[in-house]
Amino acid sequence: MKLAIMQPYFFPYIGYFQLMHAVDEFIVYDNIQFTKKGWINRNRILVNGADSYIGIPLKKDSDYLNVVDRYLADVWPEEQKSLLNRLTGSYRKAPHFESVFPLIKEIIQSEERNLFGFLLSSLVKVKNHIGITTPLIVSSSLAIDHALRSEEKVMALCKARNAQVYMNPIGGVELYSKESFRGDGIELQFLKADNIQYPQFSNEFVPFLSIIDVLMFNSQERVRDFLNQYTLQ
Repeated sequence: MKLAIMQPYFFPYIGYFQLMHAVDEFIVYDNIQFTKKGWINRNRILVNGADSYIGIPLKKDSDYLNVVDRYLADVWPEEQKSLLNRLTGSYRKAPHFESVFPLIKEIIQSEERNLFGFLLSSLVKVKNHIGITTPLIVSSSLAIDHALRSEEKVMALCKARNAQVYMNPIGGVELYSKESFRGDGIELQFLKADNIQYPQFSNEFVPFLSIIDVLMFNSQERVRDFLNQYTLQ
């Protein structure tokens, strides 16, 4: 059984969904500390030929809380309108705007105010739209010692699901040791997305943008093709 474990991200890039598609089960961390500089509540879209950040405003709270303990700010209903207007302005002339925008709008206008609940729901809706059938599992639902950290927690989750293979994005090469995993009977693999490119109007291609960008410029069939364009190390 192949397993991947990731933080919940806000409309993540295509590599996130490649990883989800490549495994038999995909664990989403809810009991992991929120990080300001990561991709949990922000991402990048194309605006006038360049990348630009979008995000979800959060209620002010301790920086040490877990993702599941954070909530969207009270101004989010007003911010929704602004975000949808930005997306419309950026992508209304994209070839698949008419079929994709209703999905994005439904996700953004969700009444869920818990950050994790909002992100999990958005991941489910996007994966279903693309055609990914991998089940998502919430990390805290598994019976392990959740005080564990880093590699030890990953291996505990792998054992809890009887995983023989653990897949991680290529960025984890410096974090995890194949030898350590092998000692516990688990094969560690790293997924590296190919150099996926597609027309973005007449602009020079801007890589690694949100899945929103991928969906706006590519058919569902083409996006499904992208899911298999990676190498394993």
